[in-house]
Parts: sequence; C-alpha cells; structure tokens
Amino acid sequence: MMRNMRELFLYIVVSGFSFGLSAQQTSWKFDFGSGKTMKGYIAVTTSTMYDEAMGYGFDKYSTDLQAADGQTKNALLTDYISSNKPFYFSVKLPEGNYDVKVILGDPLSTAAATIRAECRRLMIGNVATGKGKYATVNFTVHVKDSLIRNEMKEVVSKVRLKEREINYLHWDNKLTLEFNGAAPKICAVEIAPNKTATTVFLAGNSTVVDQDKEPWAAWGQMIPSFFQAKKMAIANYAESGEALNSFRSARRLEKILSLMKKGDYLFIEFGHNDMKQKGEGVGAFTTYKKELLRYISDVKAKGGIPVLVTSMHRRSFDSAGHIINTLGDYPEAVRQAAKETNTALIDLNAMSKTLYEAWGPVESLKAFVHYPAYTFPGQDKKLEDNTHFNTYGAWQIAKCIVKGIKEAKLGIASSLRKDLSPFDPAHPDPLEKWNWPMGAYVTGMKPDGN
Repeated sequence: MMRNMRELFLYIVVSGFSFGLSAQQTSWKFDFGSGKTMKGYIAVTTSTMYDEAMGYGFDKYSTDLQAADGQTKNALLTDYISSNKPFYFSVKLPEGNYDVKVILGDPLSTAAATIRAECRRLMIGNVATGKGKYATVNFTVHVKDSLIRNEMKEVVSKVRLKEREINYLHWDNKLTLEFNGAAPKICAVEIAPNKTATTVFLAGNSTVVDQDKEPWAAWGQMIPSFFQAKKMAIANYAESGEALNSFRSARRLEKILSLMKKGDYLFIEFGHNDMKQKGEGVGAFTTYKKELLRYISDVKAKGGIPVLVTSMHRRSFDSAGHIINTLGDYPEAVRQAAKETNTALIDLNAMSKTLYEAWGPVESLKAFVHYPAYTFPGQDKKLEDNTHFNTYGAWQIAKCIVKGIKEAKLGIASSLRKDLSPFDPAHPDPLEKWNWPMGAYVTGMKPDGN
C-alpha cells in the first residue's frame, strides 16, 4: 500500500508515463536540407526545432544552421544541413537499443564529421568524404530513462538521481545526436529499434561515466566507437561520486538488472570512492569485496556475464618517475574476487601504471584535466585534476579496456571493429593523432569523486 497520497500521485504519473512510452514511435527516417524530400522520409530544415508533440528537431544549442541543395536528381543526397558550430538533433524515443544510420556528404564539395550521442558519447570518429562523395555510417546506441519496470513493463521504482543528473541528456527519453567536425554535412538520419543486440552495461564512477561537459571525459563514453554496429550496445549507467554500496542504494544496479537479458554483460569498476569510506569493519577485503561478490551473484542470477575491472591509478609519481599506489588494497580485492568466483577480470590498474609511466610526469599532464585559466569559456581558474581525464586520456584508457576484452577472451571481442590496431600501454598513441572537436557544453567544475 502506498505510504501517502504523494507516493500515490507519483506512482500514477510515472505509470501513465510508462504506458505512454509504449505507444511512442520507434522508427524514424529524416531527410535533412532545403531541397526536395525523399519519399518515406520526414523533412528536416534549419527551422525544425525540437517540439515535444512533434517528437524531433534541433535543440537550443544548435545555432548558425545552414542548408544547401546541390540540385542533383537524388532527393536524399542532393541537400544537407551543416553548421560551423556543433549542432544537436533529438528524437523522442522509449528506452532501448537503436540502430542509427547517418548519411553525410556534399555533391559539390567535401565533408568531415564526428558524431556523438547523448552526453558526448563517441559513436563515430572523424569521417571524411571527397568532393561529390558520400559516407554512410552506422552505430548502435542505448537510450535510457530513470524508471524501473517489472517484467510486465509496469513502473515499480525509480533511480535516485542527483540534482545535476536531471539535466543530463541521457535521462530524458530522447536520443540526442551531436554533429561536429570541420564540415559536418548531414543528408539523412535513420533510426530503428534493435531488440537482438547484446547490451554491455557499465557500472562505475566518474572515471567511467559519460561526462556531460568539456573538458572532462571517461573511458565509458569512448568505448562505443570501438565496436561494430548492430551487434551490441554500450549502456553506461556509471555516475560520478559513486561507490559499490551507493550505486546499489540509489537503485542504479536494480535498474540495470531490470533491463538485463541472458547473455548481456555488466562491467564493474569502483574503488576510488569506496576506499574513502570509514567505519568499523569497512575495508577492501571486507565490505568492498563482499559487495563485489553480491554484484557478481546478482548478475549471474539474471543470466548475465559480470566483468570486474580494477580501478586505474591516480596520476601520482614518486621522484623516480614511478606511479605511487594511492588505492591501497582495493585493486587486489577485485583480483581476488574475480579468481574466487571464476569471473572475467580486466586489470586496468596494472595497465594504467604502465601507461602513466610511459608518459612520465610531464607528458601525462596532457591526458588529465590540467589547463591554465581561461582555456575554456567561463573558466577563470586553472584546472589541476590528477584523477579525471580529458578526452585524449579517456581514449587511451578505453584502448586499455579493449586490450583487456581481448585478453580475457570475452564473447564481445568478436564485435570489435576489424580495423583496430593492437594497443600497448607502454607505447601510448601520441596526442597529435587524437581528433576531438569540442562540444557546446563546457564547465570548469570538477566532477564528484577523486
């Protein structure tokens, strides 16, 4: 029985919301530009701003939109929409996995675009076309909401979101696509639900989460770009400041388990915040390890596949240029839990030590959020963060995760892109090889956790 009328009201509201979602349109075809609209597609022009009733459109951060028409016979390819700034297109969708196809190009010139989804989740790196050429790119993306439903799709609970999460793009029942780059000329977008893809859920803290604003980033928002489309989707449920027990108490694990189907994965990476917890009996080999074992048991009970990930080191060097372990026994507790339960392990802690020491104390600054004042709009103080990465650092950590996936011989290794080069943390990629056009969302405020 509901404890009070307020709970009853909230239950009615969210239940009705859930029912409404089931009737939402889930497949869309959009023709971008000012020319003739291809049959079966919805016309999108520079004035198509997002409208809740309509269910699609550009959002408020999309400015200086430009449309062009090359006057060719193909209605889908003749025209496009572009901008000299990042622009965002949103589509109202119920939670789930979706295949997205984007066609870009220019019948009269060249094009180049980077495509990200939701909170700066990298889907497609820099893709370029020659004059009069086109590129069709595909990716699979996870859309989520904060409601927890039972097997009958009835709302039974809700994730306890932090105040700052309310404005995140990944809790809003919309798929938001960010088009960025030197010349992002978008001709068409198609979206269709994917009911068969394996879902790889991520549980973790600020080193995993889809960081919503520049210049911060984490490996969880880079990892989708390493996988082929249609076979699997990355579902990042990590959040800054979380520990194993707080992640559970906020019902984040419950939300994941409510969506998990047999054969799905859960990557579990905590430790930075857990190690700061105090109290009688609290520790790496007691409360922390016990909670890890509970996570493993809960996932296996759902037919899922748990994967333990040891926490990466903080950027802390001794006088000889070696990494200082600031995480105590917490990485070792993860290794023990993996061995005792025959659970797959990715030893990111060990790989990050190799990576950081390969960079050294000076070069490693380029991978973390270390910037002088006024590097970014509204940033009036210097940034010195030795825990959280910038986009280049997050990209390198994601490459460590990919290496770990291969070494652990996980089933999803077969879904990795075939063009990936082997990665050795002892020989990190140079910063000059990294291409990340900055998005419109910027902050000088450090994420929770350290």
